Amino acid sequence: MMQFLIAKARKLMATMSLAVAIMLADPAGTAVAQVTVLLPTDGDIKATLALPGDIQRGKEAYAECQTCHRKDGSGRAKFNIPRLSGQHASVLIKQLMDIRSGLRVNPEMKDYMFDSDLTLQDFADMAAYLQSLPVVDNIAQGPPELVPRGQAVYASDCARCHGEHGEGRAELFYPMLASQHYSYLLRELDLILTGERGNSNPAMPPILRNLSADDKRAVAAYLAQLPAPGKTATP
Repeated sequence: MMQFLIAKARKLMATMSLAVAIMLADPAGTAVAQVTVLLPTDGDIKATLALPGDIQRGKEAYAECQTCHRKDGSGRAKFNIPRLSGQHASVLIKQLMDIRSGLRVNPEMKDYMFDSDLTLQDFADMAAYLQSLPVVDNIAQGPPELVPRGQAVYASDCARCHGEHGEGRAELFYPMLASQHYSYLLRELDLILTGERGNSNPAMPPILRNLSADDKRAVAAYLAQLPAPGKTATP
């Protein structure tokens, strides 16, 4: 009986919390985070994923990121800055929180994130905005002659997790790899293999150890030229 009453009380508290969130909602009906929460990485990831992302607010928050990542989110291959447009919001949130906690090694980004006034709600909003953007046709390509080999290697060793068309799996934090810059993909494959990236999936290094340098270049070339599923901008 006591357990039943406790469970009922918890359900009532959850309902009241939802009601408060709705009362604090902005005019569009999206609940706004009231404080900046700085919890262990898992806590921040969970907290940010639980926040409804507002695309318009995300566009405004993203304005201070455009210098590096460009207005259209296409990144800068020359500086190994990835294309973020069209990427799964869940993937973006996890990577941002991992950088913030230090789990993913990226000193430039980590310093910026702590120096800025961005809240978890801002991150949720920016992720929603970036996910909504189309992928523009300025992705840095690899050697075209490597594409057939890369297609075969990808189908054999990568498609099981990242999808037949490089679309990824948002619910498992597997990123969309299609239409990512060739040079960025190559660099990240090496960082994952050596452990220098810091937050890579533990299943990745054993797979990469079985690939030759030419195999990795071929996979990167194949993915760079692969259209982003349902995300390519129309002329």
